[in-house]
Amino acid sequence: MAASNRGQGGIQQLLAAEQEAQRIVNAAKNEKLARLKQAKEEAEKEIAEYRAQLEYEFQKKLTESSGDSGANVKRLEQETEAKIHHLKTEAGRISGDVVTMLLKYVTSVKN
Repeated sequence: MAASNRGQGGIQQLLAAEQEAQRIVNAAKNEKLARLKQAKEEAEKEIAEYRAQLEYEFQKKLTESSGDSGANVKRLEQETEAKIHHLKTEAGRISGDVVTMLLKYVTSVKN
């Protein structure tokens, strides 16, 4: 009977060891899943931060280029005004000559 009790005790120990091993495996799986979830959350946070940084830089460049565009428009308007003024001055200066030339050709009679 002692051998039988000892065999039963060994089986009980084996079952207990198997249950403990299963508990350890399950705990490791749960820790792995928790770590994967944490890693995913960390990655999503980094992606969001990176995206926000890129958006900030894009908006900054857009603002800078819009400012440049405004400066270019202003510069072009000034250049255009200067050219118009120059043309008006030149037209005023030579308009007398043009009128005289036109009158000469209109009033001259060719036979």
